[in-house]
Amino acid sequence: MILIGPTAVGKTKLSIELAKKLNAEIISGDSMQIYKEMDIGTAKITKEEMDGIPHHLIDIKEPTESYSVADFQKDVRCIIKEIHNRGKLPMIVGGTGLYIQSIIYDYQFTDQASDQEYREILERRMEQEGIDPLYEELKKIDPESAKRIHPNNTRRVIRALEIHKTTGKTMSEYLETQKNELLYDVAMVGLTMDRDLLYDRINQRVDIMLKSGLLEEVEGLYKRGIQDVQSIQAIGYKEIYQYLEGQVSLESAIEQLKQNSRRYAKRQLTWFRNKMDVEWFEVSNKQFNDTLNEILKYIAGKL
Repeated sequence: MILIGPTAVGKTKLSIELAKKLNAEIISGDSMQIYKEMDIGTAKITKEEMDGIPHHLIDIKEPTESYSVADFQKDVRCIIKEIHNRGKLPMIVGGTGLYIQSIIYDYQFTDQASDQEYREILERRMEQEGIDPLYEELKKIDPESAKRIHPNNTRRVIRALEIHKTTGKTMSEYLETQKNELLYDVAMVGLTMDRDLLYDRINQRVDIMLKSGLLEEVEGLYKRGIQDVQSIQAIGYKEIYQYLEGQVSLESAIEQLKQNSRRYAKRQLTWFRNKMDVEWFEVSNKQFNDTLNEILKYIAGKL
């Protein structure tokens, strides 16, 4: 089973109750909750919130380490087998669309789209010229990917250029060529709510994060000299880094964080609706138990 939806829609609480009812173990489908020491900004589930339900792929990497969708695919497929062998149901919960697609469909991440020599050339260029010229090239050859990839995410910018060089396709086109054949019997459940209500929840979540110590969490990473790595490109970290570097005021950083979170939620919904066959459940005005029972009824007919 897969439970998806935009940030702040209420996936965490619902996932625990579903896991209890379905005898499931949860696999995080969030690309940033893999990192240790990044708890508040990623809205990572706490031990108390887990309520005894086993969770996988949380806190498996240091903030300085990289982790790709291919790594995720490999790890999750092994975990799915282990959960099945225990006689339990694997449940993927998260909001990173491409990561989840890579599991349920027969995506092949092979050496076909790799060119170590060209990648090293791009990395040297970045050291000498900065990322801006490379990002401008990406915007020309693959504007769709450029919209999704922040220029500070240098690893992904370089990867997109590498794919174009080695396959003759843009990253977007390369992903489209992957086979959309389901590998598992899967019930794909999505949560959605009124946009204004969702945006209010996102703003409130940011305020709660700040009261819970987000600034101190990010400052701890900053003082350790953790810079220019994949983890720090996460929403909630890159904005505070700009404040700590003196580029913006704290007020501006917080407002940018809220805005980026709202935009991310919009992108998540667009991705899920365009790329995946999801059964959507509107949760704006429903009681929690009503939503839970509706989803359980749907799953009973699917699995």
